[in-house]
Amino acid sequence: MLIYILKRIALMVPTLLGALTITFLVIQFVPGGPIEQILAESRDGSGGDAGGYRASKDTDAKQIAELKKLYGFDKPLHERYFDMLWNFARFDLGRSFMHNKDVWTLIKEKLPVSISLGLWSFLLSYLISVPLGIAKARREGSRFDTVTTLLVLVGYAIPGFVLGILLIVLFAGGSFWDLFPLRGLTSDNWEELSAFGKVKDYFWHLTLPLICLSIHSFAVITMLTKNTFVEEIRKQYVLVARAKGLSQKGVLYRHIFRNALLPLVTHFPAAFIGAFFAGSVLIETLFSLDGMGLLGYEAIVRRDYPVVLGTLYFFTLIAVVTKLISDILYRVIDPRVQFGSASK
Repeated sequence: MLIYILKRIALMVPTLLGALTITFLVIQFVPGGPIEQILAESRDGSGGDAGGYRASKDTDAKQIAELKKLYGFDKPLHERYFDMLWNFARFDLGRSFMHNKDVWTLIKEKLPVSISLGLWSFLLSYLISVPLGIAKARREGSRFDTVTTLLVLVGYAIPGFVLGILLIVLFAGGSFWDLFPLRGLTSDNWEELSAFGKVKDYFWHLTLPLICLSIHSFAVITMLTKNTFVEEIRKQYVLVARAKGLSQKGVLYRHIFRNALLPLVTHFPAAFIGAFFAGSVLIETLFSLDGMGLLGYEAIVRRDYPVVLGTLYFFTLIAVVTKLISDILYRVIDPRVQFGSASK
């Protein structure tokens, strides 16, 4: 097991290297780099102080050269590439062109929003969908199974941002009721609230965004759980256990549950990463939540390459670590699973 973990950690290096290399090469051919962005904003009168330099309307070739030197674009492509790798190996993600801040600082500023959305969405999805899937498997073919299947599939078919607009119109002061806040994770007077009031206010702000983020994963996890349990229930060892006189609950939790958990654990990394980073841009925009999704989107639009590469590095690192944890959990749940080549 230890050897396998060390091998997987070693394999993280080419994975990270591949993701960074492909992204670095792609952005070299994207028109409208950060220098052009700064000049365009300056000419429109919307540009601010970018790294201590304000471009004027009559920017000439000499000033453009100064900008390139300021941001390191005067260096050859290969030199910039190896500088990036060396800095990332030391977890130095560089400095944002547009925000004039360290990328790590930006990530730490935005992470609380993404963690709030992703963690609670992930937990809510599993805490509801797994028991629901087990209940559907036990009552397969019943009216309960049919009705809940219809409901979760309808939820799966509705895009999160469309549901978000509908919830805003209905419950956030749109055209009907003004029950939930529309902006931010906390109220303006959050610091003045009691401990219970802070918790209440926090979840009050999270309610609508969480529904939008979780609705899609409900169907996936519910149906995966149901189908896995149904498949296990039909196997021979379950019939033998029942023939021995074990109760239905005993068979379910002592025999079926562990085997049925394996596909759920396999799905764990995709669900975890998806809850944190997939589909959050539109939700964050709808509910005015300044998180990682919005940061990455703005960085791509404004060609803020250090933020693009830094957030990609951060996301990829989380993904490979989560996948490793998933494999370890797989081994814990089923000790029969052996990693690596079997000994002869």
